[in-house]
Amino acid sequence: MMNNPAFRVSKWPISYKLIVACLVCSVSSQAQYPGQASDKQKVSMKAPIKAYSFNLQDVRITRGPFKENMDREGQWLLSLPVERLMHSFRVNAGMNTPKPGSITKMPKPLGGWEGLDMELRGHSIGHILSGLSLQYASTGNEAFRKKGDSLVMALGDVQKVLNQEGYLSAYPQQYIDRTIAATSVWAPWYTLHKLFAGLTDMYTYAGNQQALDIETRMASWAAKKLSPLSPEQLQKMLRNEFGGMNDAFLNLYAVTANPDHLKLAQLFYHKAALEPLENGKDNLNKLHANTVIPKLVGEARDYELTGNEKAKTAATFFWNTVIRDHTYAHGGNSDKEHFFEPGKISEHLTGNTSETCNTYNMLKLTRHLFTWSADEKYADYYEQALYNHILGQQDPESGMVCYFTPMKPGAYRLYSTPDQSFWCCVGSGFESHSKYGESIYYHDDKGIYVNLFIPSEVNWADKGVKITQETNYPEEETTRLTIQTKETVRMPLYLRYPAWATAGATINVNGKALKIAQQPGSYIIIDRTWKDGDQVEIKYPMSLRLVATPDNPKVSAIAYGPVLLAGEMGTENMKGTAPFHDPEDPYQYYGYDYTIPASLSHTINTQGKKITDWLKPVAGKPLTFETANTTEGKVVELEPYYKVHRQRYVVYWDLN
Repeated sequence: MMNNPAFRVSKWPISYKLIVACLVCSVSSQAQYPGQASDKQKVSMKAPIKAYSFNLQDVRITRGPFKENMDREGQWLLSLPVERLMHSFRVNAGMNTPKPGSITKMPKPLGGWEGLDMELRGHSIGHILSGLSLQYASTGNEAFRKKGDSLVMALGDVQKVLNQEGYLSAYPQQYIDRTIAATSVWAPWYTLHKLFAGLTDMYTYAGNQQALDIETRMASWAAKKLSPLSPEQLQKMLRNEFGGMNDAFLNLYAVTANPDHLKLAQLFYHKAALEPLENGKDNLNKLHANTVIPKLVGEARDYELTGNEKAKTAATFFWNTVIRDHTYAHGGNSDKEHFFEPGKISEHLTGNTSETCNTYNMLKLTRHLFTWSADEKYADYYEQALYNHILGQQDPESGMVCYFTPMKPGAYRLYSTPDQSFWCCVGSGFESHSKYGESIYYHDDKGIYVNLFIPSEVNWADKGVKITQETNYPEEETTRLTIQTKETVRMPLYLRYPAWATAGATINVNGKALKIAQQPGSYIIIDRTWKDGDQVEIKYPMSLRLVATPDNPKVSAIAYGPVLLAGEMGTENMKGTAPFHDPEDPYQYYGYDYTIPASLSHTINTQGKKITDWLKPVAGKPLTFETANTTEGKVVELEPYYKVHRQRYVVYWDLN
């Protein structure tokens, strides 16, 4: 965790008397990203914005792998009984729970990180609240809202019985006291962050007023808890992982305009972690990655709501540093959950790479940064990480998800179980696979950005325009947009021209070819008057390319267009419960022994030839290639990394 505690002295007096009366408002959704429900925000943007987000409910995924992932995740969310999810909360509150042999059947406690003996218990319920509200916004299915409402009502009952000035958790306040005292405890503020965020999401996406009431009482408790602390005590407390508490209180401030909520967010400014980034210094080596990334998401939100330029500098410098020096070919980062020496990717191809929560949070940060500049590089990264890491986190057969996405040649994904894992990456997965519609489209005052190529619909009610996107991308190179409008409308379309699309682009409007002057890594702008039924066909030819590690050009991954490829290596010597987590060991994923066969090859004899000479497409199999030039002369088939499940794989190859 962080060292050298210090404190940024605030210029405002510390006053924590909450103005509850102003909190009971009729807001039905909240802009966690600029542009969302801006007419209902209590706090206006202080930062200049170039691209605005659509409300999640204005975008619908219509089919394809993202829709399939989202449906599986939704089924998992609905399958978890409220009684089981609430059990640890009720035990903590001393509430009546069914006794063995009673008429009411006692719920079986959840396992893994939600076990009653785990200090992190309760974190998943916050993620589940978010997942349910995101699914509701993404699909309109009332089952998700009703399930979320039931959880909120149950949490309200626990908060009332606890009767501790608004405190609410599945563990006692002693855990908070321990982190304030800088004694050993497993991240209680991190756990509370998930609950704060989940309640905010239930209020904003699902319109649950009780969720906001519960959350504001929790904020009142937090203010009273923290107000007596000295700057030194606060900085010692912040050395323990606290998730995105700054972001949570900023989002609460956005819907209440209560300055005390802003002050609470500012109390979670961790000087040792953030000041170097504000000054352009890379201090990431050896830091716990997912402790740091959420702090920068909060900094980004701070810039938007207050205009804090230092926060903007920190967030932007951090993003550029992580992408340049710490990111693997699929968009993930970290080894054994930690950043390492800049650029040393080839030295960190282990079984513990790329905690999925890191990418979940990097995508949140990327969304903020894109709205500020509308720079195509942010959309490029978003596509890279979404298609290769996030989409590939979920096993398409069982719906279970992995913690790490190992880059060690011959490793495989180790999946969770339905009710006995509940790692952090299970929790963030409930959200990631429920909100795929959030970054496909953006808009400015005039037109729409098309950033991702996913079968979907976007409804821009203010403009009277609906766009339907139809494609089998990335299994085809073409996507088709159909404009629907009752009246003709003058509007630019900003079509993302991916940086990887070096073979050029073809654009047809109603069958007529468009001359393209732009270069890859920018936007192709079509500014015209549109009528109902107009069609745009976009084609970006894909080609094979090497993604070499920064520190060793002979160690390289292989991509085809936006898609990372992985060599299929079979299931030989996969033991025990593999590829699923053993419920008896909640930490099994860390330091896991993949029992990789000694004969497994990850070396290709390229003989200095170009990639198309030693890697050939497989007829009848989209995005599938094969090479016979391994050191053993074996034929190895490569397909998209997001599709390689339940078997060993190779992502990074040694090239001879």
